[in-house]
Amino acid sequence: MWKLKIADGGNNPYIHSTNNFVGRQIWEFDPDYGTPEERAEVEAARENYWKNRFQVRPSSDLLWRMQFLKEKRFRQTIRQVKVENEEEITYETATTAMRRAAHFFSALQASDGHWPAENSGPLFLIPPLVMCLYITGHLKTVFPEEYRKEMLRFIYCHQNEDGGWGLHVEGHSNMYCTVLNYICMRILGEGLDGGKDNACSRARKWILDHGGAISIPTWGKAWLSIFGLFDWAGCNSMPPEFWLLPTFLPLQPAKMWCFFRLVYMPMSYLYGKRFVAPIDPLILQLREEIHTQPYNEINWKKVRHLCAKEDLYFPHLLIQDLVWDGIYIFTEPFLTRWPFNKLRERALEITMKHIHYEDENSRYIDIASVEKVLCMLACWVEDPNGDYFKKHLARLPDYIWIGEDGIKKQNVGSQLWDTSLGLEALLACQLTDEIGPTLRKGHDFLNKSQVRENPSGDFRSMYRNICKGSWTFSDRDQGWQVSDCTAEGLKCCLLLSVMPPEIVGEKIEPERLYDAINVLFSLQSKNGGVSAWEPAGSSRWLELLNPSEMFEDVFIEQQYVECTASAIDAVVLFKKLHPGHRKQEMENFIRKAVRYIEEIQMPDGSWYGNWGVCFTYATWFALRGLTAAGRMYHDCLAVRKAAGFLLKLQLDDGGWGESYLSCKDKKFTPLEGNRSNLVQTAWSLMGLIHSGQAERDPSPLHRAAKLLINSQKEDGDFPQQEVAGASLRTLMIHYPNYRNIYPLWALAQYRQRVPLP
Repeated sequence: MWKLKIADGGNNPYIHSTNNFVGRQIWEFDPDYGTPEERAEVEAARENYWKNRFQVRPSSDLLWRMQFLKEKRFRQTIRQVKVENEEEITYETATTAMRRAAHFFSALQASDGHWPAENSGPLFLIPPLVMCLYITGHLKTVFPEEYRKEMLRFIYCHQNEDGGWGLHVEGHSNMYCTVLNYICMRILGEGLDGGKDNACSRARKWILDHGGAISIPTWGKAWLSIFGLFDWAGCNSMPPEFWLLPTFLPLQPAKMWCFFRLVYMPMSYLYGKRFVAPIDPLILQLREEIHTQPYNEINWKKVRHLCAKEDLYFPHLLIQDLVWDGIYIFTEPFLTRWPFNKLRERALEITMKHIHYEDENSRYIDIASVEKVLCMLACWVEDPNGDYFKKHLARLPDYIWIGEDGIKKQNVGSQLWDTSLGLEALLACQLTDEIGPTLRKGHDFLNKSQVRENPSGDFRSMYRNICKGSWTFSDRDQGWQVSDCTAEGLKCCLLLSVMPPEIVGEKIEPERLYDAINVLFSLQSKNGGVSAWEPAGSSRWLELLNPSEMFEDVFIEQQYVECTASAIDAVVLFKKLHPGHRKQEMENFIRKAVRYIEEIQMPDGSWYGNWGVCFTYATWFALRGLTAAGRMYHDCLAVRKAAGFLLKLQLDDGGWGESYLSCKDKKFTPLEGNRSNLVQTAWSLMGLIHSGQAERDPSPLHRAAKLLINSQKEDGDFPQQEVAGASLRTLMIHYPNYRNIYPLWALAQYRQRVPLP
């Protein structure tokens, strides 16, 4: 039976930590763990998910919840409440529902103070890892039989009815994920027609019916070339010489968005090496299975620009294809021949230097999942027996997560993000007497998780920004600063700093809070917006060269309404509690950030959400930021328009429901059947409360709160519904803790700010 372990570094000599592994969450299979009743409960959860997988695609993340609730012997002792049709919500009813949610959520806190959870959704993360370990010969040692069994379970659970797999758990089938998951099944031991419900034959039929693997998008072409199922001649050039370009040029790694840069860094190394896995019988068989014509007859040069229509979201412009063609035809042949191949050798050395720098400064976790596997493979290609690769292997457990739908690979952990938001929700409950120990442990986690040092050495030359004083998305060891995580972490620490230390622990010293402010200030652009990871400022036209057909806005860093609003909220509170620190700069930061939010508002009163689904998410954030800065309904047109936007979308049951298609199509799209989603209802309810709706007409707030209260489960949990997180327009991210955090937070604000009998 599987067991989640917290803050555990094990005895591996190839792993180290900056804070004794606080925030680390890894799974272990123990054949002797659990009673027969507990094992039966797990099997029942798996079976229930399988039966209902097409109704609710994301998992409820039940396995660790079962474990924690049993270990803590949690029993909900607060009575369940319901609100009848014509019944008013009383203060007592709202308090009871809120307390039930707070006690349940508190019981899920880990021993080191954070809230564990999966952070998943994409269906292209497990296959490259399996391919990499197969190439290096470590698959069965890193992932014994029980792991491989659960990986296959995940693949089967998320196969669409047409036989393919989507980009994410709710997405339509596409070539990229279908080909990768098919290959993964075959590597994991399934035969030509094997897999649950004929998974392999159905997937292969989908691939061949849609033109075969030659129409896989750019990232897929690279992975198939690495695995010997494609030819590097069929890929657009990814020259490592890019890393030799001087920084004053517009097209240079320093100008690129960090995620994009760190994907193409190891990819360009593997391309420059023309690395191909050893060809074995399985690879020869796969060549016959995924292509519509004999492998040796494919004209690779003619398939470079092919992309299946199911994958194509950002079509290449003619100018981009001309750029890639020019490099492919005129530059690449010279760089592979003497004397220019000496330049290629130097470029590969510099590229690997950047890879090692990223690895070391993230303790081999790397910025995210896609980058992690590519960097790990590059290290193995450089030295199969070297310590760099062994250090990568030691950090693989940080990405593995297990739910009732099997093993999935996380994008990256969301420990800091979930914990900061969860603590803010709990603090809003004003239940210090009941949940004081929870707040204290959470405070301790934030204290130990703040990044204490900038990246090593001359980090500017390695294209890194300051990170001292920041909070990351996951844990301190990962090391990558994020603006909204820093803002939410800072706000939590500020709120806790005014509470009795005997209850919540000693407050963080001011100098460390000043460091957090430095990070936020470094990420504000001239237009007032706040970027996420690094300062924005690259020319917008560079986005035209985005080579990824599946995603949009990935080439350069940019500003986000959510990050800007979070930063306003934190800076306003900091200014109130520390009025003498950089006073004028504080005021300028807030003024410029508010102006940015107002200027990017959509004509209908909404904002586009980059990190959540979608317009309801961003509109809540924007209202939160604007009202924190003192903008009110009576004196701010943006607040009035935003409130109007939310009110017109409220459904008959009092809730709100928005489809992930809003992110892709950039226009509000309701959920099928006009269903409500509790997380989006909570966002909208809080947005309206921020706008002052209680003073104007509280009835929409009462209707929304009623839906939340009546949807609460017997134990205080809320049901899992659609995916609520988003990224890159087309990629949906699953945050299971959202179903607890946001309804709790909304009920707390409702109880606190809406007059109730």
